[in-house]
Amino acid sequence: MNIDSIKNGIVIDHIVAGKGMEIYNLLGLREIDCPVAIIQNVASKKMGKKDIIKIDADIDIDIDVLGYVDPGATVNVIKDGSIIDKKKLILPEVLTNVVFCKNPRCITQTEQELDHVFKLADRETRVYRCLYCEAKAK
Repeated sequence: MNIDSIKNGIVIDHIVAGKGMEIYNLLGLREIDCPVAIIQNVASKKMGKKDIIKIDADIDIDIDVLGYVDPGATVNVIKDGSIIDKKKLILPEVLTNVVFCKNPRCITQTEQELDHVFKLADRETRVYRCLYCEAKAK
């Protein structure tokens, strides 16, 4: 399979195999008006298999979403065919409107304009809890 390189844009690399579509959906890449390539189950010496997303445009992407879904992924910014910036991701301390509280008694269920804010409660197990009711993110 041959996927062309991009001239200016973003390459999200080292995505855990099978997480590419989840990232595509959470970042809203369906809504942008430029070529996007999702390459799944690519052979990788380091990971065995991985997914890659190539975006052929210089757009802003939510690093918190990427860090939440796959903190091991990397983001390469491409300009004139060369990598000008490489970002390593980490689990974000706070997530705002990335995951939503499922607790029916949480204030976010009745106060629709409130942001859904989750704080990282346990980095090792990747557990996030609602700022308002302490419910665990699912």
